[in-house]
Amino acid sequence: MAANDYYQTNTQGHLTIGGVDALELAKKFGTPLVVYDVQKIKRQFQAFQTAFEKEQVDYAISYASKAFATIAIYQIINKLGGHIDVVSGGELYTALKAGFPAEKVSFHGNNKTPDELLMVIQNHVGVIILDNFTEIKLLTRILNQTNTHVQVMLRVTPGVSAHTHEYDQTGQEDSKFGFDIRSGQAEQAFLQVRADAQMELIGLHAHIGSQILATEGFKLEVEKLMKLVNNWKQKHDYQPQVLNLGGGFGIRYTKQDNSVTAHTFVGQIVQTVKKCVQEDHLKMPAIWIEPGRSIVGEAGYNLYTVGSRKDVPGLLPYVAVDGGMGDNIRPALYQAEYEALLAENPQAKPEETVKLAGRYCESGDIIINKLALPKSKLGDVIAVLATGAYGYSMASNYNRVPRPAVVFAENGQAQVVVTRETYADIVIHDRFYQMEG
Repeated sequence: MAANDYYQTNTQGHLTIGGVDALELAKKFGTPLVVYDVQKIKRQFQAFQTAFEKEQVDYAISYASKAFATIAIYQIINKLGGHIDVVSGGELYTALKAGFPAEKVSFHGNNKTPDELLMVIQNHVGVIILDNFTEIKLLTRILNQTNTHVQVMLRVTPGVSAHTHEYDQTGQEDSKFGFDIRSGQAEQAFLQVRADAQMELIGLHAHIGSQILATEGFKLEVEKLMKLVNNWKQKHDYQPQVLNLGGGFGIRYTKQDNSVTAHTFVGQIVQTVKKCVQEDHLKMPAIWIEPGRSIVGEAGYNLYTVGSRKDVPGLLPYVAVDGGMGDNIRPALYQAEYEALLAENPQAKPEETVKLAGRYCESGDIIINKLALPKSKLGDVIAVLATGAYGYSMASNYNRVPRPAVVFAENGQAQVVVTRETYADIVIHDRFYQMEG
């Protein structure tokens, strides 16, 4: 078994995922195919746990479901002792179907519906992350109608902009998420919630962005939140039980990405909290984080089969595969970059640079704009690396193409955890028009 930073190979020189030959995976389950190396998921989650244990603080690692939400991944996170956060009734329903403990679930979202909030209350979900004033009023009404109590956190916008794509920035003041600190909205929300006997305010939440590859933004986030905590201690004699610092920890998509280890992220965050606690004589809160991409991103692979090729003199050739923006919209949505290789021989020397094109009827359906590859041919299997986050979770049936199967691979074995859609699945909700005449 050979390996480098990105992948492992077997004695035949083929790419392996979770100890399983990628060519055999493609042959057995078909392509396009999403494959997860389960051990990579477990190792990364446990790396965060180890980092917190070293700091000797109360903590929770709450997996951000939006990165990849299926029954199988919830089962794994549960076995690892984690929490999860969900942002919709659908994610919550999936988690409950997986047997995930409701008390370890946090419910997010900037526009929670009445039905979703009622679902949360009825299933005794652990905490609701309040996002806006409309939601406070709505939740108050539902709690009165059901005569129940609930734990809540306030999501605040600390005015910290992460160095990432503008679509991924959520901590700055001009954001659709949370209560702004500087304008006084956070304090107004605090007073409203504290005045409601049916809500228990257990903490503060903030999230500064996604695919963050440095610690400075998190340290600034902590400092701003702890300044707010100190202010509320002085004015209202309130200190939170929990400081939830969100997620956004970046991963290595390409050789240009210098990702930070879980140990470094956690260490910097916790040390900054401890420093603020000591300086302002505060109680040490439990520290929660919400990693999603950093748990499943590098564990995922998309396997495709090469189809047509288009050569134009003076331009890069197009090599098309049987998937694309329907199973991974990130390159089209915000110019995400990936690396890919031939599964049959990932160590083969590149012979040309191509555009790896998807099969969908959009000029923008380009998976990788410049990909160095050996000469490829019809039927070859190409593996795109680090596709485990926000690929399948944002998959669609554009062009009425069925969504791919998802396979978990571990210790040389593979299991389908999401079956491939069929054409019949696509039309199952269609109805014939009958009003004519």
